[in-house]
Amino acid sequence: MERRDAQDLLDQWHLAQNEYYAGGDEHRLEILLTPDVQWSVPGDNPLAGVYDGIEDVLGYMRRRRRLAGCTLRLVRRDVLVGRGHRIAALTDGVALRSGSVHTWETVGLYDIEGGRIRRCWLLPLDVAAFDAIWT
Repeated sequence: MERRDAQDLLDQWHLAQNEYYAGGDEHRLEILLTPDVQWSVPGDNPLAGVYDGIEDVLGYMRRRRRLAGCTLRLVRRDVLVGRGHRIAALTDGVALRSGSVHTWETVGLYDIEGGRIRRCWLLPLDVAAFDAIWT
């Protein structure tokens, strides 16, 4: 995948997520995901797990939005591309939880199919801190 194509897709993805996490609807998320999407979230927190299919993945995002009280924001820092259809995004997150602002850094590793996200592995750089934020 070309770097520009990867950046464009991830820009659309993060814009759709930020709008959704601020209280918007999920339609823009849906159109960027394949119907058989799979999402993996590591750790020992209420969001950790593997989500299969678009409804399950959107359910994860609904819970994340609810836990963050519509305060979650994501900022893409860089995109890594190589051969094939796998890309990585270095992304910062921020959310208000229990009256405190929490920040984290992740790598999102994505498999792309037909210009849509088919698979994502979320990789927090500090899993213990990520767990603490979402627990």
